[in-house]
Amino acid sequence: MDGSDIDEVPIRDESIRLGQFLKLANLIDSGAEAKEVIADGDVSVNGEVETRRGRQLTRGDVVELGGQICRVTRV
Repeated sequence: MDGSDIDEVPIRDESIRLGQFLKLANLIDSGAEAKEVIADGDVSVNGEVETRRGRQLTRGDVVELGGQICRVTRV
C-alpha cells in the first residue's frame, strides 16, 4: 500500500471517536451502521481490528473499512 491509496480526513479537535470518524469520512451513513460494522469486526485501526466505537483517534491513525483506507489529519 502506498500513500496515494489513503484518503486524508481532517478533524478540528485533538481527537475523535471512531464511530464519529467513520461518518465524517463517509465510510458509513449512520451511527447505527457504525455500531454494526465495528461490532462485526469489520473496522481496523492501525492494522488491528477495533471493536470499541468510542476508541479515540488522533492525527496519524489509519482506519480501514471494506478496503477503504483513511488517515486522521488535522485541519
